Amino acid sequence: MNVLDKIPGIVPESLNLNSKFKFKCHNKIKCFTKCCRGISITLTPYDIIRLKNSLKLTSHEFLALYTTPQILEKTDLPIVTLRLGDDELKSCPFVTDKGCIVYEDRPTTCRYYPLGVASLMYKEGVDEKGFYFFVNEPHCLGFEEEKEWTVETWRKDQGVDIHDLLNASWTDMIVHKRSFPPNIKFTDKTKQLFFMACYDIDKFREFVFESTFLDRYAIESEIIDKIKKDEIALSEFGIKWLKSILFKRKDADNFQLNEEDANLTNAGADKIQNKQS
Repeated sequence: MNVLDKIPGIVPESLNLNSKFKFKCHNKIKCFTKCCRGISITLTPYDIIRLKNSLKLTSHEFLALYTTPQILEKTDLPIVTLRLGDDELKSCPFVTDKGCIVYEDRPTTCRYYPLGVASLMYKEGVDEKGFYFFVNEPHCLGFEEEKEWTVETWRKDQGVDIHDLLNASWTDMIVHKRSFPPNIKFTDKTKQLFFMACYDIDKFREFVFESTFLDRYAIESEIIDKIKKDEIALSEFGIKWLKSILFKRKDADNFQLNEEDANLTNAGADKIQNKQS
């Protein structure tokens, strides 16, 4: 059975970048904003940066006000989901009758709709790159419109191609951890570091520049200058750091400890507990 057959609201058909479909969403359509209620939206690191800046909040403030932390099944990794309203329809906190108040900075999942992408589902059996599908909800009338797209032109039109590029390293890390045996677990301290580096970018900035981090690691001055000025670069730096210390990934930058700290723990990160039998 195709894994998509098991997921409610998803048409069990794999799409590629050249697959064609008809769809248009606009404020004259009867179902306008219905897709923004009773939903589950996982936020990526780049989503959080865009949203917290749009709302003029710190990352800590945004996370506290608008998200719910969870542990992702089969990964033991923390993720954050958008906290819905307490109204009967469980509405997105950013939707109004006139539309989305953060539309220009809306999350990756919202940009993809009415498509879904397998890599953003983080479910077993849907790892294949370039694997897309329809999220076919009964209330959606957008498929009755005549505007034609390919998956590729839709991604570009919605700006999701840029989101995917900036989310790729984080998504890869999540998928990689899911391949680990289930007995390999992270400590609570490690999960806290993972959460901070991925989602709480302002706190991670403090961790890098106001702790002993830069004394312990041999980081090139050009990189230090860049991550001081560019929080997207800082986010990418944090994910590479996590890959290096938690997964020992060869494709991650090699974070070398300064000689005097070579025998110390990596900036407070705990090792994976993998001795359960």
